[in-house]
Amino acid sequence: MAMNSSKPPGARQIYETLREQVIAGVFGEDGLLPSSRALAVELGISRTTVTVAYEQLLAEGFITVRQGARPRVASAVVDRGVPDSRPKRSGPIRLSAYGERIRSVPVWRDQVANQLVADFRYGDLAPSDFPAGIWKRAMNAVMARRPGPLVYNDPRGSRRLRVALQGYLWRARTLRCELNQIMIVNGSQQGLDLCARLLLDPADRFVIENPCYAMARHVFSGTGALAVPIAVDGEGLKTDMLRGVEARLAYVTPSHQFPLGGVMTISRRRQLIEWARQNGAYVIEDDYDSEYRYDINPVPPLHGLGNSDNVVYLGTISKTLSPTLRIGYLVVPPDLQEVFATAKQLIDRHSPVAEQEALASLIESGAYESHVRRVRRLNGERRQTLLNRLRLAFGDRIAIEGADAGLHIVVRLADLPSVLELALIEEARRIGIGLHSVTSLYDPAIAEAQSDRLSLVMGYSALEIRQIERGVELLAQAVASVKGRLDERTR
Repeated sequence: MAMNSSKPPGARQIYETLREQVIAGVFGEDGLLPSSRALAVELGISRTTVTVAYEQLLAEGFITVRQGARPRVASAVVDRGVPDSRPKRSGPIRLSAYGERIRSVPVWRDQVANQLVADFRYGDLAPSDFPAGIWKRAMNAVMARRPGPLVYNDPRGSRRLRVALQGYLWRARTLRCELNQIMIVNGSQQGLDLCARLLLDPADRFVIENPCYAMARHVFSGTGALAVPIAVDGEGLKTDMLRGVEARLAYVTPSHQFPLGGVMTISRRRQLIEWARQNGAYVIEDDYDSEYRYDINPVPPLHGLGNSDNVVYLGTISKTLSPTLRIGYLVVPPDLQEVFATAKQLIDRHSPVAEQEALASLIESGAYESHVRRVRRLNGERRQTLLNRLRLAFGDRIAIEGADAGLHIVVRLADLPSVLELALIEEARRIGIGLHSVTSLYDPAIAEAQSDRLSLVMGYSALEIRQIERGVELLAQAVASVKGRLDERTR
């Protein structure tokens, strides 16, 4: 729900905005409004504030409320509003089956305007880490060249960049491939979308880690395919649970399981490849942050273990350079080269060329790998600061997972049960920090997979050292406040 002010809205402002939207038909006749909990999280305010606004709308007859259900626009409410000269829709919104399936997927919301002291959101990078000077020079060099014909390019991407990546993947990940197996995509998310479109049909089954990268689950489910969630532990996907499972595809993050951080062992990797071979299935290997290793040695990718004809390797520069550049890449099996290139062409012809050429020049010159080493060191310092401060603040009252690699950790708090997750997130945002739960990353149908202890995913790569230090102090305050209220209720 859009608000005109950057300040947290009050109940009156929420009421007036929702009232106008209901009258204007934004939610449709008999349409559902956001739940008070979801709207409170979206706006970064107390759930009580939203409840007051909803109670006023209910009292005036704009909405109806039923126990355990989201508020709904009251019948014939449009007749109460200001006459609208816009043409009215003759019936309900008509979407494709795909459109209907994705209506429930949460829309990303920009939280930058909240002016938090520290937001531990995972996946973001610090602006100061971006190599602005070398990137600017690389882009200037690309733009200064005499332009060739202004024509559509190869949907697989810049040949120069694919050649550079071919060498980089061999040096950095011991991954050998032919040039035409590499395809440049608009970030890893487009790579996932291509895999979903080409490898899944409605009612097919796909294996996915539990918990997992939620955007992957959504994009695969959007095809109408059915998720088969498989639990993970410190060694990654529990491949013994694949016995008897029939599926067309398996999505895994073997080098650093998202979010819990386990590294899949060689034996499990081989078991997964063998399962895929026996089932005629493909494995999507998302190597989203393999550049970041701290206390462990790199593990070879699945793609390099024997026959890789059923492995699609997915990489990105979103965790090394910037997520705003939208450059990712696929390494597809030889038999899939043509169909993936055709699908990419139909979606958007090809990815922007100038940025690809600039990245290619950075890889060719060695500047990219030098930059990776620099940001690995910087993020190692951030990681160590976060670990030290958490242990100082909480001692043995926390458990930390996934700290050996990547750009985030998972923190489990012994002081609070998981049912107080929303209360802690609300209190933390009130005093100036952004916290993010592990709960939404689990398959909602398998509640027993979640820990009884309140768990947080804490990213650190977008924060300066002082923000991390202050953020942990505020986290301790928020935990103490919520725990105090809990103790009062249980006396």
